[in-house]
Amino acid sequence: MILAAQVLVALVFPALANWLAAHFKPARLLGPVVLCYGAGILFGNLGLPLDNEVSIRLSSAAVPLAIPLLLFSSEVRKWLNLARPLLLSFIIACFSAVVASGLVGWLFRTRTDEWWKIAGMLVGVYVGGTANMSAVGIALDVRKETFLLVSTSDLVTGGVYLLFLLSLGQRLLLKILPPFQPEDGAHEHVELPPGSGFTRANAAPLAIAFGLTCAIVGASVGLSFLFLGRLDSPFVLVALTTLGIAASLFRQIRTLAGAYDLGEYALFVFCVSVGSMADVSQLAGTSPVIFFFVLAAMCLAIAIHVGISRLARLDADTTIICSTATIFGPAFIGPVASALKNRQLVGPGLTLGLAGISLGTYFGLFTAWALRALGP
Repeated sequence: MILAAQVLVALVFPALANWLAAHFKPARLLGPVVLCYGAGILFGNLGLPLDNEVSIRLSSAAVPLAIPLLLFSSEVRKWLNLARPLLLSFIIACFSAVVASGLVGWLFRTRTDEWWKIAGMLVGVYVGGTANMSAVGIALDVRKETFLLVSTSDLVTGGVYLLFLLSLGQRLLLKILPPFQPEDGAHEHVELPPGSGFTRANAAPLAIAFGLTCAIVGASVGLSFLFLGRLDSPFVLVALTTLGIAASLFRQIRTLAGAYDLGEYALFVFCVSVGSMADVSQLAGTSPVIFFFVLAAMCLAIAIHVGISRLARLDADTTIICSTATIFGPAFIGPVASALKNRQLVGPGLTLGLAGISLGTYFGLFTAWALRALGP
């Protein structure tokens, strides 16, 4: 019964969130993304015996389906116009992660013997994602308890920052950073009613888009086994993005009505599923030293990124998307872009998120080894 309810909440609540956002102003201000993420967190902390494996499977299935659907409506030519500020912001974000984690690690060097390892893990997660943090931790032979404490602390602090980005982030950053300037008009910023693509008239285009997405997912998985002999998540994400971009070059696919809405719906399922795994009670028994280590590193990395972005006159949306790409990875680009009402940055954000996954482990290990060499 609990298992069925868990699946039902993840699959059905996004529809309710769309309906609430379309009919009630407070819900519209929060947006379906915040509603889904918040509902997942609430559901996951009710004390019910939820199965995390189910949430992992749902979230793992939602992301591959969402990426091509979101990319179908992309216009690659516009990415080229955005390349310079996005690349600069991405470089600043990576630099900020290395400097912040290294500096905080050095300040905490007398508080824990694995300070340099923790700093390396944080660079990995703030440049690439959780997979990079795990890779750095394994490579450095981090103690299991340390890894769990860092992971739990990162989940809580990252969750708070994500909710900030999905709600107040854009409005607050616009006070110190210039607004985003879309190319060839502002049609990418037009706010449509949530789920407006789900109409009876769009049934056929939606079916075609979903079928094409399933084919792309299957092809990406097949290519992973063909070239690597195994299922490799970064490879699959690269293939999904590449094939999704390639599909968008065809006008018939780019104009499929409702495809983007369907992709957003898949991401809403992802948000509910991920939120349900955020067990806040786990933090009660964690070391306050490691929690404040993680909190200080994340806050300092964000502050450096925003500060340099202001000096470089980078706009708020670009800064937020690059911060999302590095700290959270490709899976969260869609929800954050949706909250920004800026579809134009979805494709470039996914590309930079994948670049972060490629670089995160290298940057993390380099930072850890450099700190160890400099340490007492």
